[in-house]
Amino acid sequence: MDWRNSVRLFLLPFHIVLCVLRSAARLLLPARPRDLRGDTVLITGGGRGIGRELAREFSRQGAKKVIIWGRTEKCLKETAEEIRQRGTECHYFVCDVGNREEVYQQAKSVREKVGDVTILVNNAAVVHGRSLMDSDDDALLKSQHINTLGQFWTTKAFLPRMLELQNGHIVCINSVLALSAIPGAIDYCTSKASSFAFMESLTLGLLDCPGVNTTTVLPFHTNTEMFQGMRVRFPNIFPPLKPETVARKTVEAVQKNHALLLLPWTMHLLVILKSVLPPAALEEIHRFSGSYTCMNTFKGRT
Repeated sequence: MDWRNSVRLFLLPFHIVLCVLRSAARLLLPARPRDLRGDTVLITGGGRGIGRELAREFSRQGAKKVIIWGRTEKCLKETAEEIRQRGTECHYFVCDVGNREEVYQQAKSVREKVGDVTILVNNAAVVHGRSLMDSDDDALLKSQHINTLGQFWTTKAFLPRMLELQNGHIVCINSVLALSAIPGAIDYCTSKASSFAFMESLTLGLLDCPGVNTTTVLPFHTNTEMFQGMRVRFPNIFPPLKPETVARKTVEAVQKNHALLLLPWTMHLLVILKSVLPPAALEEIHRFSGSYTCMNTFKGRT
């Protein structure tokens, strides 16, 4: 080991302490919340569920324009009309985020017809809800394309302009199942774990890019059509989240520039326990997380 590496190793504890102090200072002295009045927000899977609530909340908090993407025009049209009635300019585009060429084409249409997107919310997702051996191969591919690869395409489509403007925010509506998988939704858990790694890597890559930030949201079981088949071990202690709660907390996290949001806050304990408990004790953690039994082939917020 040469002297330079020796110095770096000696200074490492001091760097760690400095990072901790900086984080503590940000908690005690939070930055001024982001003013959304100049922002154009694009939400994938925005026609229903959490996506619709996000459109409502961004409108409520004063976003200049709201754009919603999804695969079902009827839902998109209904949501867009509601947002317009609230006094916010709203546009919708039919788009399957799992289709790369469709994403790039619609992104071009957005720039031409609406303008630059400054907040991108990757919310679209589907769940197949089968065990590995019972799953159809095409269904497995579809969930990976929408839940994971779709974020690659949307981020590649809108991030370059955010970097040019030095003004942007990438948001991912993920799931606590990215950190604690359950049986019966192997496609969803796998795709969400991949999505979490994508956002973590993206966040680190943007540290030196002024004005462009990220937020990853990891909610527990949310009471939407998508997760009607979810079974939680202690439903009275950990009731399902309301979509409007997830939306409100997400927008707050964007305004406060929080990189990570677990909902509810007790999910932090789950992460800590998984890190410190011996392997033999992890069975109880996995049992706590629940299971999933899907009634239909596909459910999702697309």
